[in-house]
Amino acid sequence: MSSDFISFFEKQMDSIFSTEPFDDYLHKELTPLSHFAKKDSKWILEVDLPMVDKKDIKLVLSTHHIIIKAKLKKTFCISKRNMITEFDYFKKVVPLPNDIDRKKIQAIFKEGVLRVIIPKVSEGKQILIE
Repeated sequence: MSSDFISFFEKQMDSIFSTEPFDDYLHKELTPLSHFAKKDSKWILEVDLPMVDKKDIKLVLSTHHIIIKAKLKKTFCISKRNMITEFDYFKKVVPLPNDIDRKKIQAIFKEGVLRVIIPKVSEGKQILIE
């Protein structure tokens, strides 16, 4: 086998089994690190948004997802395989569970971390005993 083919094959395998997040090179959007967890009567989504101002964050609630898009203060460059890509935004799309109270969602941005608190729907009605 030629060394060119082996080199090409290794590069393809590196991209398939990479542990890096899937950034969108076409739209110049980085995928931020995030954590989504269930806690008692709510879900908590935390998203790392370094190099972002609060005023440049857009948080959109769709039917089944929450979409976070944030403009970086300055362009972030990644050099990979002799190519330089400039990124201008963070973007994260998170699927939402069905049991949420859409009217009570809150978001807090502090020290580069966006924290979205998503309350669960409380089912049923308490019955008073006489």
